[in-house]
Amino acid sequence: MYKIESSKDIKKLIRSICQLVFLLALLAFILNSLLSFSTYRSYDPKNKEIVSGEDHGFLALSYFGVAREGTETRIGVDRLEEHLQALSNMGYVTVTQKDIENYYKNGTPLPDKALFLMYEDGRHDTSVYSQKIMEKYNFKATMFTYAEKFRSKDTYFLMPEDLTKLEESSFWELGSNGYRLSYINVFDRYNRYIGKLSSEEYSAMHKYFGRNYDHFLMDYIRDENGVPMESFVEMQKRVSGEYDLMRDEYTKGLGKVPGAYILLHSNTGRFGENDKVSAVNEKRITNTFAMNFNREGFSINDRNSSIYDLTRLQPQASWYTNHLLMRIRDDLPDNEKDSIKFVVGDGDTENAWELIKGAAEYRNNDEIIALTSIPREMGILKLKDSEKNANVEISANLKGNVLGCQSVHLKADSGLETGVEVRLMNNHLYLVKGKEILEDIDLYDFDDVEKKSVDEDMRDSLSGEYAAFARYAVSRKESTEYSKLSKEASKVKVPTLADGAEEYRPTFQINDIGNRKLDIKLVGNKITVSLDEKVAFENYELDNLSDGAIYLKSAWTEYGYSQRNIADDVYDGVFEKVTVRNLDNKKVVYTNELSGSQRIIRKVERIFNSVVNWFITNI
Repeated sequence: MYKIESSKDIKKLIRSICQLVFLLALLAFILNSLLSFSTYRSYDPKNKEIVSGEDHGFLALSYFGVAREGTETRIGVDRLEEHLQALSNMGYVTVTQKDIENYYKNGTPLPDKALFLMYEDGRHDTSVYSQKIMEKYNFKATMFTYAEKFRSKDTYFLMPEDLTKLEESSFWELGSNGYRLSYINVFDRYNRYIGKLSSEEYSAMHKYFGRNYDHFLMDYIRDENGVPMESFVEMQKRVSGEYDLMRDEYTKGLGKVPGAYILLHSNTGRFGENDKVSAVNEKRITNTFAMNFNREGFSINDRNSSIYDLTRLQPQASWYTNHLLMRIRDDLPDNEKDSIKFVVGDGDTENAWELIKGAAEYRNNDEIIALTSIPREMGILKLKDSEKNANVEISANLKGNVLGCQSVHLKADSGLETGVEVRLMNNHLYLVKGKEILEDIDLYDFDDVEKKSVDEDMRDSLSGEYAAFARYAVSRKESTEYSKLSKEASKVKVPTLADGAEEYRPTFQINDIGNRKLDIKLVGNKITVSLDEKVAFENYELDNLSDGAIYLKSAWTEYGYSQRNIADDVYDGVFEKVTVRNLDNKKVVYTNELSGSQRIIRKVERIFNSVVNWFITNI
């Protein structure tokens, strides 16, 4: 029996009790986060406030997957909830596959704000992390899976027994992405023919690729010259065989084939890159499924759509809520655009900013202003009364994606046609006066990173490709052979930069996240700009600066490059820890940086969330 014999024992006991209470509270929090206690409640079709009888079509959103903290492709739990909360607040209700069938086949009206929600990766963590959010907003979704995962018993993915439980929870329906995710007619970025790849091989090699490849069901299998390596009969047998394999796995595991299908990756208005392949796909799809989402990029389907050529919008992991809403708004008819209500987050508590264009979300706990552009245009915020500040110092962390524009305007007019602009765009730093670009710094050159020649990159990528083949080889002999080729390729002597060879320049993708610390000091007509604590322009003299205000701007610049062929024309400028200081009176004009007790509380919250994330990830 434990005896208390000293004050030290009392302290130990109190500490132990506190630790136990914390662990019990943490356990309760985690269990509540993971366990389901609710039942989905369908909308009332007789409620005229929900189903007026007017035809508004339906909104189709499809997420790649969900991760606790988010990844490059899978959306984080908090961000997903922000998306779904905004839709729920605007009155969106989820519809089922049967609702969509009845809409197209029987003319049954859908809710005025109908949402068909999808997740495409079929992973365990997607179902776990998303369900509690769906329960909260009474949303139902379709989980799409690859049938091949049932056969491989990949523990990251949902098996038939898991999918059955999802259906029984009432918040889920089932869909299919096909039998497998694999690739054909693959070339790397140097146009070297790779051939066929599994999804695992592709993931290991994708950093060496451009966009020159096809998904397995999109085309004939071709050689390096683009000549088909299979006859029409062989192609038909291969493509049809995928549907047979898929049908057999679903029938064996679930006793049925799901009703909804997503064909990867057509986006052509047909069912493949080749007419004959398209015809084979179309026949099998229409004979197997009740509906097919064939294209990506447009969020609305209406009665003019074909139930086998539906389109969906795939929100990206980096999208702030207003980015999603801006894309949806752009797809709506003109008379419905005003139904979209942008979020303001915590709001501009200091009433410091005037929104000129776009949408602004103030995330005060995160010390962030997320400024979302209009499609193919800009988002603009004006700092009120900033014309009074002749000499200023501005600092901010710019965390928007690399491809796109985030900028600070000083002494500018309302049209941003005068004054000076410090612009971070497409990995370049620009100094702009009015409409004239005074300086342009390529940040690949500005950054202290090791450079290499194109020849060196060609060699390294070839070595990496062989290494990936070795990793996923089907036999030890094959793995050994590829490992040998990888080592041999890595040792090949090629021209370097010192030899005068061409320098390799990396290509950025539209989902590459940026993070730059920007510091600006404007005194009189002289400006000093530092990026990541490194001076870019020092006491740069500007002619004829007149009075004007301070603005933040975000702007879409181009569709950019993406291996997933995503066309996105909205941009989120992310301005963190923005501080504006008047150098004449040494006063802070504006800051959204936390201080004092706020900073301590936020730090504690982050530590607690990190602990919870660790437990959830590792239990």
